[in-house]
Amino acid sequence: MSSEQTKTNYPALYTLITVFFFWGFIGASNGVFIPFCKAKFGLDQFQSQLIDFAFYGAYYMGALLLFVFSTLIRKDILNSWGFKKGIINGLLISTVGAVTMIFAVQSGDYYLILGALFIVALGFSLQQTAAQPFATSLGEPHTASNRLNLAGGINSLGTTIGPIVVSFALFGVAAGIDIEKFAQRPESLDMMEILYMFVGGLFLIAAGLFFFSKKLPSGKIESVFEPAKKALGTLLTITLILICIFAYIFSRYEDPEFIERFITNKGKDYLGLGLTVCTLLVIVFGLLYANVAAQKKPEGWGAMRYPQLVLGMLGIFTYVGVEVTIQSNLGELLGTPEFGSLEGSAIAPYISMYWGSLMIGRWAGAISVFNPSNTMRKVLLIIVPYIAYGVVLAANAISGQDITPLYAYAGIVAIQIAGFFMGQDHPAKTLMIFGIMGMIAMLIGLSTEGITAIYAFMSGGLFCSIMWPSIFSLGIAGIGKYTSQGSAFLVMMILGGGIIPPLQGKIADIVGIHESYFIPVICFAYIAFYGWYVVKILKKQGIAGEVEMGGAH
Repeated sequence: MSSEQTKTNYPALYTLITVFFFWGFIGASNGVFIPFCKAKFGLDQFQSQLIDFAFYGAYYMGALLLFVFSTLIRKDILNSWGFKKGIINGLLISTVGAVTMIFAVQSGDYYLILGALFIVALGFSLQQTAAQPFATSLGEPHTASNRLNLAGGINSLGTTIGPIVVSFALFGVAAGIDIEKFAQRPESLDMMEILYMFVGGLFLIAAGLFFFSKKLPSGKIESVFEPAKKALGTLLTITLILICIFAYIFSRYEDPEFIERFITNKGKDYLGLGLTVCTLLVIVFGLLYANVAAQKKPEGWGAMRYPQLVLGMLGIFTYVGVEVTIQSNLGELLGTPEFGSLEGSAIAPYISMYWGSLMIGRWAGAISVFNPSNTMRKVLLIIVPYIAYGVVLAANAISGQDITPLYAYAGIVAIQIAGFFMGQDHPAKTLMIFGIMGMIAMLIGLSTEGITAIYAFMSGGLFCSIMWPSIFSLGIAGIGKYTSQGSAFLVMMILGGGIIPPLQGKIADIVGIHESYFIPVICFAYIAFYGWYVVKILKKQGIAGEVEMGGAH
């Protein structure tokens, strides 16, 4: 299939976006599963965040392994398969993970559960590495972010439903259940076993759908593989350092003397915090080094020779990190007296609305893919977000949750709509505006308590909503034959969801969960910077008009 295709292949696009639902369903469910596991297995906040570390770390390892094997055989494995076959293989790996989860739940072993999540997400990594450039190639370059927004809207439907379903599986419909007492019941994980039987079956059905679909092309693009040994060396060095740091952090939890000091210090582990900060710095400075070195001598860096990609990798890292860390720590935050002392299934509506906020934004961001008139687009930008908002309320109401606290959130949705009008359908401009809005929301949440702060933190989902497709389309803009490789690099940076939440968790153990939310402020600040700076990069390459202005109405 040629990347020069001009008309959107809608039948192929509609088939493709089914897998986006799974990624959202499982990923968002972690927001409910984390506080449950914390109580079930007697974990601190950092240890509970290892669920995100295992899940999102698998995305990094999967994409890295794909790049390593491609380099060894000097051939782009994914492109030789075709994106369609890559997605099928990814779904089969996720099926193995679901089966593993069934056995892990039966054993009641936390580390086996982490391993099962890792395998599920390893399959997601392959699916996502294939699906992102596939969706991008199914139409005009300047509408790529709109197609990814449409796929993201389906992804967000999964994120909206996921917390509700997992909450029901764990707690039933009883709001305000004592999670500490409930988690200690021997049968408290039984429903997760049934859930993953169902999920594994869905993975197999989806694999069959892709295999037998005649409307979905194989998805190969013209590509000349370049080993990019310097890029590989940098990524392997970063990986080795991260493994050493985390191996040491984990080993300390097996040391009786550390556990005694940890208890004595009431969970305040300053060395552990320092080490966790180091993991962040290794990635940031490693990628910045790659950016500088590749600019001086492009040979051997492959796709990393393009600054929009390398800085976009940091953009994806911080975006996924902030998206995940806001909700992963939200359950703990809502359990504090200042935020209502909520427990069990009572937190599900807030987690669901947070992820539903991403759906609200992505549905709005996908409007342009259907090429409405300028007037109709403006009308839809007002109507569609509230339709999505109504879907989130309905999903929670059907599940038996009290949705009264979510009514006033309609006013916050209006702020996001204003952001869309200011962005004028320009990916970089919208990214910058939403990054600034996210910063402001987090600062309001930090300086207030109660429902005002809850709304502020939940609104982070509204402002994260368009960031993935915007960063992704801007990151691979103009990189030509390196598109497949660049896509793999960007998917690797989903690692942010495995690094930033544990970092915030470690900070929360020391300074308090509310105060730890300064981390999202920093993340939104970088994303706003990337939205501003990437236009300058693209202008130097002479493609800013094609990417940034083409989608305007």
